[in-house]
Amino acid sequence: MASRTDNNRTMGARGVPVAKPAVIPVMEERAVVKKRVVETGRVRIRKDVREYEEHIDIPHVHEEVRVERVPVDHIVEEAPQVRTEGDVTIIPVMEERYVLEKRLVLVEELHIRRERHETHRPEVVKVLKEEVEVDRVPAGADGVADDTRRRTARPAKTR
Repeated sequence: MASRTDNNRTMGARGVPVAKPAVIPVMEERAVVKKRVVETGRVRIRKDVREYEEHIDIPHVHEEVRVERVPVDHIVEEAPQVRTEGDVTIIPVMEERYVLEKRLVLVEELHIRRERHETHRPEVVKVLKEEVEVDRVPAGADGVADDTRRRTARPAKTR
């Protein structure tokens, strides 16, 4: 059997109508811009140079700077800032100096005491003693005179 077709439908194998997809065209417009040069008129330019004199007053400024060194010689704890007093700018000039001081410092004392201790220990020591005999003989005597005396010298000192 021949299939029957409509505009939107077709008949399938079993005779059931099947929907056919619809095609809708999509359109797009595009603008194209072109430009062209069109002469609308002309211009003529002339240039003339003229020279003339004009009197003007140009200020001329001349400044001088005087630097005066003022000795201060003070000990400060921290460096002073640059300062301005009137039309004078004061810039401090610093110097580090070593300060050497000599001071008498008592570090320690030495205390010295004399202590005398006397002890007695009996000991036996040898002592030397010299004895001297002196005989006197009077002049002209041939023997031993009666006035001859015997003397015993004093013992010598021991050291």
